[in-house]
Amino acid sequence: MDAEALRGHLESLVLAVLEDEPRHGYAVIEAVRERSAGALALNTGSVYPALRRLERDGFVRGSWSLVDGRRRRTYRLTGAGEAELAESRQRWRRFTSVVGGVLGGQGATG
Repeated sequence: MDAEALRGHLESLVLAVLEDEPRHGYAVIEAVRERSAGALALNTGSVYPALRRLERDGFVRGSWSLVDGRRRRTYRLTGAGEAELAESRQRWRRFTSVVGGVLGGQGATG
């Protein structure tokens, strides 16, 4: 899928995969890839800055842990992040409904 199509939705995708469980950056990338059946292949150059923005905005909280001898920053949703995800889903439903009405061809005359 074209990366341009994700513009404006990356943070929502990240929040959605963090809803199930805390994850480190690479696990976020893998979860999005798996949930999209491989259609969405995010790169570290976009995911890690998104995680930092979400943390700065208070939507996720990061903590360091040691996994297999390596330090990893693991992120979890905050209450504010849960609320933002709920609002993001509402915005997405409204958007897809409006665009679907236009692209669906309803009311087109020949």
